Amino acid sequence: MAVSAFQSVSRILIRSTNWIGDAVMTTPAMGAVRAAFPDASITVAAPPAVAELFSPHPLCDRVMVFNKKREHGGLRGLWRFARQLDRERFDLAVLFQNAFEAAAMAFLARIPVRLGYRTDGRGLLLTHGVDVGPGERLLHHTDYYLSLLERAGIRGGSGRPRLECTEAEKEYARRLLSAHRFWVGINPGAAYGSAKRWLPERFAEVADTLASRLSAGILITGGPGEEDIGRDIESAMRSPCLNLAGGTTVRQLMAVIERCGLFVTNDSGPMHVAAALGAPIVALFGSTDPTTTSPLGDNVRIVRKPVHCAPCLKRSCPTDHACMEAITAADVLEAAGSLRLRPAS
Repeated sequence: MAVSAFQSVSRILIRSTNWIGDAVMTTPAMGAVRAAFPDASITVAAPPAVAELFSPHPLCDRVMVFNKKREHGGLRGLWRFARQLDRERFDLAVLFQNAFEAAAMAFLARIPVRLGYRTDGRGLLLTHGVDVGPGERLLHHTDYYLSLLERAGIRGGSGRPRLECTEAEKEYARRLLSAHRFWVGINPGAAYGSAKRWLPERFAEVADTLASRLSAGILITGGPGEEDIGRDIESAMRSPCLNLAGGTTVRQLMAVIERCGLFVTNDSGPMHVAAALGAPIVALFGSTDPTTTSPLGDNVRIVRKPVHCAPCLKRSCPTDHACMEAITAADVLEAAGSLRLRPAS
């Protein structure tokens, strides 16, 4: 396959992934699509939270929300959304989501060129299917998505994750965080499951130490459903903090993370948001594999203790959570001390 096979492409649909972290890791591949088709109109189809991540984004022109929990649920909802896509007359569908549903959506929308990995039994629905070889399975997720495009002859872009806040969003964060010149972000959640989460009392210990050591404000972040984790850390801290867990939109979360001079986090969507926005990061890994999902950047420290059962990739730990129990507050503080901290702009 070569770019010449796509010369008539002017309207492109990108089916994004369903998780914020994975979606951030598709942005280098989005950059390659933009570089290969600079004059094309690029639309991203994504679930609500991911759609917000890309509304706006410099590498796409438009976002269409695919909401399986409401109007697009079930076969009838999928058909309804496919009919909506059909009216847009897309020339090319790039399917970063690996599910059968993504290929069925593009097929039903009669998009003539459908590019994606041959996963989930969907090969017959793709016009340009790419096999997932042993090499792809070992790649970092950003390279996994780039490899799909490269094997179709689509190359270009910076190869780096990219997000951008609007000026209004930056002003929102400046006003919200005006009490301190330097902020440390603490991100104790992980939407995938509890196996990825470090202990709240140790997050609190790290936060108190950094607040004193750096004369910093402490900001607790988190998504919907992570309010209790944020409260657990806040109640365990001696220092005051600003607890925003569950209290921001995706775009507001981006803006406050961009103001952080240091971000301490589990392997999670906000971790990848922070990487794309250039924040110094201490990332804690236990049940997951940093080889494939580490935050990309040159000012990042991974804290991980080898245990026999990790990485298990499970949502919840069936035993003693040894991978996270082994990480001490001192380990995290040592990693933070080795970073180049970012002053407030």
